[in-house]
Amino acid sequence: MKRISVAGWTAAMALALGTGVMGAQATQWKIDPMHSEADFAIKHMAISTVHGSFHGVSGTITFDPANVAKSSVEATIPVDTVDTGVAPRDTDLKSPRFFDATKFPTMTFKSTSVHKAGDHYDVAGDLTLHGVTKPVVLKLEEPGKEEIGMDKKSVHRGFTATTTINRQDFGLAFNGTLSSGDAVLSDEVKIEIDIDAAKI
Repeated sequence: MKRISVAGWTAAMALALGTGVMGAQATQWKIDPMHSEADFAIKHMAISTVHGSFHGVSGTITFDPANVAKSSVEATIPVDTVDTGVAPRDTDLKSPRFFDATKFPTMTFKSTSVHKAGDHYDVAGDLTLHGVTKPVVLKLEEPGKEEIGMDKKSVHRGFTATTTINRQDFGLAFNGTLSSGDAVLSDEVKIEIDIDAAKI
């Protein structure tokens, strides 16, 4: 009977386990629109900060911590879900004076690259908003641990990312001009995206 050395057995097991782990690294996740949103903050008259959010975020995420370059994300957000807590302002934002939600009902993000950057990930991609597509970089925090859902079967994971955009780059100016209404708003918009996603 041929004997296998302890060293040989250990190396074989390590290789087998390593192959299995590596093969199981890449996972796909479906964004849960009911528990995901995109929040934003913008200065008003350089005095106060107006906060708002968009709901109903949908899309898919592929996450591979062993080879982050293989990770990706595609997300869609309905523009008419904008909510700043002031109904007349929300109506104005949805109108052709600003977002024009009827003509441009969604904003989308599609990643083009992902790489580790210290304690977070840089997710570069194309943001399409108000009919304009521009490159942006999302700063993705280390994703949360996998958790069992309330149904005791599904597996969920949290993803949080932030970025800052210039609204003028996307043509987001009241009436398309620097009118008095537009001048009271900062061009810089801070965005935080909080995602609850279920493993596919």
